Amino acid sequence: MDYVLDTLGNLAKQTAFATLTWGNLLMILVAFVFLYLAIAKDFEPLLLVPIAFGMLLVNMYPDIMYDVEKIIPGTEIYDEMGNIIGGKYPESTGLLAWFFKLDEAAILPSLIFMGVGAGTDFGPLIANPISFLLGAAAQLGIFAAYLLAIIFGFNGKAAAAISIIGGADGPTSIFLAGKLGQSNLMGPIAVAAYSYMSLVPIIQPPIMKALTTEKERKIKMTQLRPVTKLEKILFPIIITVVVVLLLPSTAPLIGMLMLGNLFRESGVVKQLTETASNALMYIVVILLGTSVGASTSAEAFLKVDTLLIVVLGLVAFAFGTAGGVLLGKLMSKLTHGRINPLIGSAGVSAVPMAARVSQKVGSQYDPTNFLLMHAMGPNVAGVIGTAVAAGVFMAIYGI
Repeated sequence: MDYVLDTLGNLAKQTAFATLTWGNLLMILVAFVFLYLAIAKDFEPLLLVPIAFGMLLVNMYPDIMYDVEKIIPGTEIYDEMGNIIGGKYPESTGLLAWFFKLDEAAILPSLIFMGVGAGTDFGPLIANPISFLLGAAAQLGIFAAYLLAIIFGFNGKAAAAISIIGGADGPTSIFLAGKLGQSNLMGPIAVAAYSYMSLVPIIQPPIMKALTTEKERKIKMTQLRPVTKLEKILFPIIITVVVVLLLPSTAPLIGMLMLGNLFRESGVVKQLTETASNALMYIVVILLGTSVGASTSAEAFLKVDTLLIVVLGLVAFAFGTAGGVLLGKLMSKLTHGRINPLIGSAGVSAVPMAARVSQKVGSQYDPTNFLLMHAMGPNVAGVIGTAVAAGVFMAIYGI
């Protein structure tokens, strides 16, 4: 009987119930909410489903994020200068920890950008270059959040990493956090960025309506001019040369974004275009999403700093949306009503969700108003603008 009881006791200790905390239960509940939003409400399911599932796994089985490079507390060996030079390591590295290493090395974010480039038509931006200004205006949220984060006590590098959430660009947020050595904040930053990307249809419309009049929302824009194949081929090459010469550290993001677009527009590598925009993109989303979700263990996520990051990210995103809309209003007045200010909200980097929201809000006031292609110009400009903003921060901190 003692043997049976001991065996049952040992089995009970091996279950997740033996180590679950109230924090784990709270994070599991958050994972369920994310799954509900993704599956029932169709809020960016390609992102939220893997993120939510990674969150679920790590809060039931923390070892899935064990990192072989981490020394077990209490076993540290120090040199004469007080630096840790050794100690006992966990016996194995967890599955999702391997995925997370690809995030820290900026591999997955860069591959995501390649897929975005291969799957996106840059024609609307080329046809209406003034869209670059709207994309730039939407970066207002990034720099506003940077200043606010410093005011709230974050150091410069942490503030810069947090501020990129304002661009609603998950890959760039992860990329910059890794480059600036803020891996400890990467989980909250990435989850906040991807959450706001998913919630664009909820967050943006109230801001857009508050800053525009009904007359402005009904403005119809003239059809965009046709863009030649030569223009579409030259655009990614020129953008790469100009941006990378000015900000070399943006090469992984801008380079992969423009390489993917060159695959698409050259017309001679259809297999590469198909792979980058479909199979490779989906594989990377799985790896990135689950590893980001798995970085949100209760121990790492339930902190005051995390709450501040989420709030600052929301403020940044709201400021970014407002910045794009307000510049759109100014441009509308300067052009005597030829630009609908709603397309300015698409200057954040959530492609193509933000452009669709511009279309949706505009069509609510005039079902015959088609703003989608016009909004894609600022939307693509926002992707480039967020990468440039990340490059500026890296230049400031000598990365």
